[in-house]
Amino acid sequence: MNERIRALFPAAQDYTYLNSASIGPLPRASVRAVTSQLGDVSASGSVNMGEWSATKDRVREGLAGMLGARRGQIALTRNTSDGLCSVAAGMNWKPGDNIVSVSGEFPANYYPWRTLRDTRSVELRLCPQRDGRIDLEEVTALIDESTRLVTISAVQFSSGFRTDLETIGRAARRADALFAVDIIQALGVLPFDLPAQYVDIASGAGYKWLCSPEGCGFFYLNDRALERVKPTAVSWMSVDNPWDFEDREQSTKNSAFAWENGMCGSALFYGMERSLKLLQETGVEKIARYLEDLTDFLCEILPARYEVVSSRRKGEKSQIVSIRPTNGRTADDITGLLQKEKIIVSQRGGCLRIAPHFFNNYTDIERLVNYLP
Repeated sequence: MNERIRALFPAAQDYTYLNSASIGPLPRASVRAVTSQLGDVSASGSVNMGEWSATKDRVREGLAGMLGARRGQIALTRNTSDGLCSVAAGMNWKPGDNIVSVSGEFPANYYPWRTLRDTRSVELRLCPQRDGRIDLEEVTALIDESTRLVTISAVQFSSGFRTDLETIGRAARRADALFAVDIIQALGVLPFDLPAQYVDIASGAGYKWLCSPEGCGFFYLNDRALERVKPTAVSWMSVDNPWDFEDREQSTKNSAFAWENGMCGSALFYGMERSLKLLQETGVEKIARYLEDLTDFLCEILPARYEVVSSRRKGEKSQIVSIRPTNGRTADDITGLLQKEKIIVSQRGGCLRIAPHFFNNYTDIERLVNYLP
């Protein structure tokens, strides 16, 4: 990536910021877009309300393009949990049904299914993660005729393991189960074609790799999912013609738009639109290649006193690299020491989680390594 992109991100000027798996910093243009919409409301009230809706439509189009989806398959939400909780609440579960997932998933992709286990007698089958990897054959072996849902993250938040979605999606489709993906740790830095990957449902948010404000989420449902998942929070924006306030017998929208049941933070989606445009202009495939090179470089120059926990096998590595100290220091301690030097990483599972984005460069990686105790 070039210095022009780096210059767009104030955080990249003030910090060695390697923590986009937690919060992706906002580019200046996205902040200006947010404040412009707020200024518009302050100055004009509802006069330009049509442009607020048009902006959200452009965001849906942008997300759909990044996912290989249609605009009507994308609902705008607040966060990843909105979508996954909607799946848990909106399916007709029966005792004896089972859900297949993976241990160590981010909690947003666990608690909805645990609740079904505890309240609806749905079996929750969890494939273990071992040594930073997931055995896909072990996952697919858990799928049978009683499986209603298979759910996994595209990239694991702790280890950075990248899932071969097509392999799991094919297995779920053979069993006539829905396949749901938590996509928050991948969209923006990895290319997707959800129909080709047999993904029925995807849920995510923009505040990590999409470098967008918190409060901007998205929920993808294909036609199979729309047949089996029903919106449980139907309100005025969920119906066919929400601005017809007199017709109280309208049908619920037959698209993902049914999950948009009220007004949402228009200003936030103004910011998301700008960030999506920057990612699309740069090219997600180009970003993915660059981050693979950058993280390979990290693994090559890492001191021997650290162990790379993340899989670096072809097809399994991602833009997240987790390393474990073997010198007696704790990850918590090291994270704090690095922050004093304005080097920002996270601690996850006793490891340092290093997560560069397209505004980072090789000097950032060298500086991190130089300051590792």
